[in-house]
Amino acid sequence: MASANNISDNNILEWPSGRLDFSQGTLVMGILNITPDSFSDGGMFLHKDHAVEQGLLMAEQGAAVIDIGAESSRPGSKPVSAAEQIKRSVPVIKSLVRKIKIPISIDTADVSVAQAALDAGASIINDITALADEKMADLAAQTQVPVVLMHMQGRPVNMQTAPVYNSVVDEVLDFLLNRADTACKRGIHTERIIIDPGIGFGKTHQHNICLLHNIDKFVNSNYRCLVGTSRKSMIGEITGKHKPADRLFGTAAAVAHCAAKRVSMVRVHDVGEMIDVIKVIQAVA
Repeated sequence: MASANNISDNNILEWPSGRLDFSQGTLVMGILNITPDSFSDGGMFLHKDHAVEQGLLMAEQGAAVIDIGAESSRPGSKPVSAAEQIKRSVPVIKSLVRKIKIPISIDTADVSVAQAALDAGASIINDITALADEKMADLAAQTQVPVVLMHMQGRPVNMQTAPVYNSVVDEVLDFLLNRADTACKRGIHTERIIIDPGIGFGKTHQHNICLLHNIDKFVNSNYRCLVGTSRKSMIGEITGKHKPADRLFGTAAAVAHCAAKRVSMVRVHDVGEMIDVIKVIQAVA
């Protein structure tokens, strides 16, 4: 596999259907949930026109990627059929790709949903199961698109029941490196693999804190690193803010930490505000 330096020194990630420039530091992935039950914005963008409007706004604010999800992965959520995910996501993707040039990511663990999204114009696969389905790895290899591999203990319906680790940082990192190695062996180029420690996915509050405290270990791995803390319960536990919408400033602090640690990308709801945070960190760090 390529060395960490080879990844970090190569500021441009290009693939047949897209391009990302990391030369200015941490990029922002905008969250666009087309669901009725996501923990923070469920139902807000379920209507196609509202979703497209929000995607255009995030692109205008400077998002490098728009990440579209049609199935909630909040704690306790239940699976959504592939047909329903496709029904929700594909019309939005088709509309957005005609109007914006930035890559669109599909947040799904279902290979048929990923295929439909790529056919509609998406060009990144964001898989919370880290390509548990070998067919997803094959699809990514065949289409030559980047993949986000996330760590999750359990599944959304049960992941927060009683997560346990002997050493959360080592176990999460080892899992991601093993999954990335498997992805490489199935034909996905090393530079197109992005790892995500999965903050809030099968982790306690202290697990999340420990992962963020040691995020440099993920940044210095063989792969680019993505972190998603936006509005999550960890922020609420620290700040005492019970409503996800009230966690803007707590999220900003977590994003600042990630930017200072040179995380490749952060996944956020509030694109414009977090871009301002990153700009300041990059100017003074």
